[in-house]
Amino acid sequence: MPTKTRSRRPLRTAFLAGGLALALTAVGATAWATDRFLIEHVEISDVSSYEAENSSVDPTGTTVTETGAVDGDTYSDGETSVTVSQVVSGSGDDTLTYYVADVVLSEATRLRSAFAKDQYGENVTETTSGIAEDNDAVFAINGDYYGFRDSGILIRNGVVYRDSPARAGLAFYTDGTVQVYDETTTTADVLVADGVWNTLSFGPALVLDGAAVGGIEDVEVDTNVGNHSIQGEQPRTAVGVIDENHLVFVVVDGRAEGYSRGATLTELAQIMTDLGAQTAYNLDGGGSSTMFFDGEVVNRPSNGGERGTSDILYIAE
Repeated sequence: MPTKTRSRRPLRTAFLAGGLALALTAVGATAWATDRFLIEHVEISDVSSYEAENSSVDPTGTTVTETGAVDGDTYSDGETSVTVSQVVSGSGDDTLTYYVADVVLSEATRLRSAFAKDQYGENVTETTSGIAEDNDAVFAINGDYYGFRDSGILIRNGVVYRDSPARAGLAFYTDGTVQVYDETTTTADVLVADGVWNTLSFGPALVLDGAAVGGIEDVEVDTNVGNHSIQGEQPRTAVGVIDENHLVFVVVDGRAEGYSRGATLTELAQIMTDLGAQTAYNLDGGGSSTMFFDGEVVNRPSNGGERGTSDILYIAE
């Protein structure tokens, strides 16, 4: 009886086809990730002109001039003032270094937002100091890195850019009040009609009604991998509200042994309450955490230099 021989060609063909499918899937995933998180997608190429045409608010205010020097520098025009100080606590590996900017505004609209390269879109980035210099800022901090995500309500300088509610946001009103709010319970148009000047969409909220928020270490800002970097001891950026038109900004340095270990979200909340904040909100941190004042970056960004970001909050000279 002749011996039957089983051909392996179909198996090998199937294996090659399966491997090719996996390879194509991997290539597709890489291409998608590159397009989504790396390649610039500009939607508005001249934000300054766009805001001039679309904002319903006419920002006014006087020029901020220098009256101080060195640590504890104060810039003031008699109405709007910015005072920056460095705080160092602990020692050795437990050293924590952060910078505090106490800001009193003559009008709420003196605090403005600016986008990298004066463009709106995904993955458009520039250093905090670069954006600040482009806008003649005397003071600036990094914002919420809106261009990394495609969700959240985004209102800047009275203009709606995105209405995709997703999380707890922060709203700055033209009357000087600032509130944490649930994006999913409202719309961008309603917020603007109610007098919202700027919104930030990152979080979590750190302080409410003068008390640190519990459970903030477990809050998820995003469902993507970027969320995980907000946990543990990290460089941080936060904004707090002491009173109407009286704000406090904090940038915590981190990932630098012997200089600053970084802060947990709970520690950041405590810093904000100690400064008198009745409301406080966490912004983009890590390598983005940057404070610009009087023509220079005053902190030490953890990347060894500034990392590009998509937006800043600033006060112009």
